[in-house]
Amino acid sequence: MPLTWTIDVDERLVTTVAEGEVTRACFEAYLDAIDQADALGYRKLFDGTHGVISMEREDVLALGVRMRDSHATGPMGALAVVVPAEVEEPFGRVLGMLASADRPMRVFHAIGPARKWIEQLTK
Repeated sequence: MPLTWTIDVDERLVTTVAEGEVTRACFEAYLDAIDQADALGYRKLFDGTHGVISMEREDVLALGVRMRDSHATGPMGALAVVVPAEVEEPFGRVLGMLASADRPMRVFHAIGPARKWIEQLTK
């Protein structure tokens, strides 16, 4: 599975790791799981350093719209996204949609600083 995640109810933290080819379908499954667990308000640590996005531009934009629309359902938890520097620019539009939520959000290029930042935030 290219995306694996853990939803920790006690810590109010969703930790996700991408490994391999990430398609729209697997990302939709991830978003569905967060919705079903009522975890939109949880802090999220997304490690995309070992994932490869295998989506057309339209797929990426559709996912960005879905994520932006979820912002209207209630408070969003803080988000730390870890991506290689070369990936940040092509997905800048989606990252911008995610940043539009009223929540702390930062993009990192290494997991260590991202984990430290997300863990110091209130649960």
